Amino acid sequence: MKKLSVIMIFLFIVTFLTISCKNEPMKEKSQGIDPVKLWSKITKESNYTKWSFWPDHKGMKPGVAPHGPLHKVFVNKLALNAKKAPLPYGSIVVKENYSKAKELKAITVMYKIKDYNPTKGDWFWAKYTPKGKADKFGKPKGCVNCHGAKADNDHVMVRTIK
Repeated sequence: MKKLSVIMIFLFIVTFLTISCKNEPMKEKSQGIDPVKLWSKITKESNYTKWSFWPDHKGMKPGVAPHGPLHKVFVNKLALNAKKAPLPYGSIVVKENYSKAKELKAITVMYKIKDYNPTKGDWFWAKYTPKGKADKFGKPKGCVNCHGAKADNDHVMVRTIK
């Protein structure tokens, strides 16, 4: 009987936690959010390739290292509709990075998360293979340092946010 009570309590706790966490935002994993969940968010929940380009940065554009010689930048509605820097929390910027032969080489993501990294714009960075395997994610020094040159533009390189 005592064993049954312990099992019932355990099941109650698991059920309660499952229900109460269902609608929670993505939880942090190591340096930041779980990159697998972020990939799912931008490919399954809301297919980023159906998002908009910024009006002054449409289609394939010339790029620079480390992203590659060509890129496309997609933004979610929060980022697209922002009238000034900083972008609102929940903004997502997805950059497809291409070779000179227009072969997709990587997908890099910036995701704005409240209180994630306040001194660096609260951005979470992730780099994925074209198949969605996370390579680098969180607060990679290369991303943070390079984008820091545009801190007054909320760390966004390809567009001036007014």
